[in-house]
Amino acid sequence: MSNIIRHISVLLFVFPVIVFGQTESGDVEVITDSDRSIPPVDRIAMRPKMIDTAITSPVVDYPLLALQAETSFEIDRIEPANIRHRPQLSELYRGYAKIGGGSRLMGLGEVYYNSLRSRKYHWGVHAKHLSEWGRIPDVAPSQYDRTSGLLFGKVEERRYSYGGQLGYKNYGLHYYGFDNVDAPRDSISQRYQSIDFNGFFDSHKKDSAMLNYRIGIDYSNFMDQKPAEDSLSKWRGRENYAALKTRWQYNLSSNVLLSNLRADLNVLYNDFRYGIPDSSLTALDSGYVSSNTVIQLKPVTSFYSMNEKLQFKIGGELAIDIHDETRASLYPIAEVKYSLFDDLFIPYAGVQGGLQQQRFAHLARENEFIGSNIQLKNKQRYEFHFGIKGTLSSRMSFNIGASFSNNRNQALFINDTIYSSGNQFRVIYDTINTTTISGSLSYQQSEKLKIDGIARFHSYQARNNPFAWNLPQLELITRGYYNIADKLIAKVDFTLETGRRAKVFDSSMEGVEEQDGQFYKSLGVIPDANIGAEFRYTKRISLFANFNNIAAQRYKRWYGYPVQGFQFMAGATFRF
Repeated sequence: MSNIIRHISVLLFVFPVIVFGQTESGDVEVITDSDRSIPPVDRIAMRPKMIDTAITSPVVDYPLLALQAETSFEIDRIEPANIRHRPQLSELYRGYAKIGGGSRLMGLGEVYYNSLRSRKYHWGVHAKHLSEWGRIPDVAPSQYDRTSGLLFGKVEERRYSYGGQLGYKNYGLHYYGFDNVDAPRDSISQRYQSIDFNGFFDSHKKDSAMLNYRIGIDYSNFMDQKPAEDSLSKWRGRENYAALKTRWQYNLSSNVLLSNLRADLNVLYNDFRYGIPDSSLTALDSGYVSSNTVIQLKPVTSFYSMNEKLQFKIGGELAIDIHDETRASLYPIAEVKYSLFDDLFIPYAGVQGGLQQQRFAHLARENEFIGSNIQLKNKQRYEFHFGIKGTLSSRMSFNIGASFSNNRNQALFINDTIYSSGNQFRVIYDTINTTTISGSLSYQQSEKLKIDGIARFHSYQARNNPFAWNLPQLELITRGYYNIADKLIAKVDFTLETGRRAKVFDSSMEGVEEQDGQFYKSLGVIPDANIGAEFRYTKRISLFANFNNIAAQRYKRWYGYPVQGFQFMAGATFRF
């Protein structure tokens, strides 16, 4: 830096001397001592190249130092836990017996005898007898007896199970629906007997991708009382029923839905005979034979969402009815429901139809005062229903719904004035459209307190009759159960029905009304209240008492048939 400054200062000093030293002629002569020769130019023969110099770093080696810290530990002693055993399962007994008696010479006897806990074998026997030998005032003798027996068994294997049951029933009664206290009992007696058998083979493979199935067979022989004269032994109702019932089920799953594929294939055969075909006992009483075969194919597919909030099924039923002529019918099956707010509310809707084979045994079970000379027609039903059910709390649940159904060949019971004096019933068939609005409310506090309330309102529209004879319009049902320290158990139930109308043929009777040229009589209000109590003296012995129809109402469930008034029964039960 100092050399540069020095050269600059010399130039600044010499420049003005040169300027002011010029002569007017303009010639300047400079005399210096210097070498102004030009050196020769030599060409560089080497080509430029890159010289890569690798600079190596010294490797520093750090020796490993073996360091060992002194450690120590102590093992804390753990005291053994006290394991409390779960409560043992309640002790089972092979036998149970119940015996009692009551007002109007009532008697009750019942016994069970069955196997204990077993993974493979289950079997048992059940027999029961109930009878009453008293009388209802102002009507014909009304004694009855009911005896039944049942033998059942089942074998449970890992991948399948099979079993069956054999039953016998013997019910005796009297057609007491007329005012004659001195009527001979034998002339108005009736007795139903049946032998029933069913067996099944059921596969239950654990793998959901496997096909599971169930194959069952049913047989029933049902008949009413044999006439006193041997020559008339065939002039009674005799029915033989046999069925082959199968079910095939397959489960599928995906990332969105779980599905269940199911198909039922049933073949039902029923043969009913009254008297001798092509012959007559009287001018109005002729022999009758009805043989009917029904083939049903019912495929149904059910779908469930992964969270099981949405559930719906869709399918149908193909029914082939082989009677006097062969008819095939299709019926829809569809239902959907959705869970809201963790099952707080579950709306649902569906449509369902089907063919129901009519049997003499079913009609006698519904109205035991029917005669033997009846006709059987299969019932066809189409129904649409919707509603909402759910829970109001952890203890209370509800169900509100409505349904609209079309019932073809609906069986109706009217008093028979053709084959009897009116103390028996015969069956007529009609097409009836039914609208039903129903609601139920249930409350349950563990196993201590249970209360149920059910209400149903029916509206009927019959095609050929002004009313649906002997069917109720309003039904109210209330039931209660209370358990006090598992020692004293109280039960109560109350039933109320209104709107029943009976068809009559005598317009001169009191309270008879007319509609569309037919006479009828209202059966009024049908109330029935019952109370029962059980005191468990020990685990094996208990005492019970039942009070039936505590309001002592002699209402008529069927026209001409008043029920018993107040009834009382008490007894004891034993386990052995």
